[in-house]
Amino acid sequence: MAKDDKKNAWKEFFWNPRTREFCGRTASSWGLILLFYLAFYIFLAGLFALTMYVMLQTLDDYRPTYQDRLSTPGMMIRPKGDQLEIAYTVEHTETWERYVQALNNFLSPYNGTLQAQKNYECKPDKYFIQEDSGNLKNFPKRSCQFNRTILENCSGIADNYYGYKDGKPCIIIKFNRVIGLLPAEEGQPLYVTCGAKKYKVGKDEWADDTDKLGELEYYPPNGTFDLMYYPYYGKKAQVNYSQPLVAVKFLNITKNEDVNVECKINANNIPEGSERDKFAGRISFKLRINSKD
Repeated sequence: MAKDDKKNAWKEFFWNPRTREFCGRTASSWGLILLFYLAFYIFLAGLFALTMYVMLQTLDDYRPTYQDRLSTPGMMIRPKGDQLEIAYTVEHTETWERYVQALNNFLSPYNGTLQAQKNYECKPDKYFIQEDSGNLKNFPKRSCQFNRTILENCSGIADNYYGYKDGKPCIIIKFNRVIGLLPAEEGQPLYVTCGAKKYKVGKDEWADDTDKLGELEYYPPNGTFDLMYYPYYGKKAQVNYSQPLVAVKFLNITKNEDVNVECKINANNIPEGSERDKFAGRISFKLRINSKD
């Protein structure tokens, strides 16, 4: 009897034919609840849409309204290799072919014909500043030519193998883009220097591979980034921007041994990177060139 009473109570909870209530509420009660939540969620959706609209009015399609960046921009190399380690055997073509192909792909936009079609010949050693005229936006911004021939022996033109075939590899260095950055003062260009990276060998002992590094050649001369490629105005505003490059050629690096290399940017308007961020203003990588000779 108790079971039947309990079963009937549950049935009446879901549907009570006497009061015509469903789950304890009449149709009008359920209608008012649904109407309240409908109005509530419409209000929330409208508030969200209004907030997004107001926020979007503060944004510029061509330049970030708020720009938070490292005081020292990062650097990167090409080819990158696996975890910034470039290792190959001179006599085994298949071990260095991928590096050559990576450089070919990376430098293809810097071919002279493409640069002449898209970009302008700018005055060197001077910032290429393109101001807007009041509310009239100066878009698209013009960009300066960077022809791969500037990289000379590391351009892939005179030497299709970028020195990898001869055990004298080229590494291409690029400086990360930062909108509006003027990287140097008093007309002094920023430049790249590479050397042996220090590494820890004991509790309080450090070592480096200076004796293994050998002689280096920089292209352009002195490893400079010309000022005419700055400032950068952004991907939308400066569609055809060609990022300047510096190439480093390792002429007589010690074979069959790991060589730890660090390249860093030098400029009178950019502070040196800190130990906390290994990519701030510098890049570290490892080279190992194996040879049977």
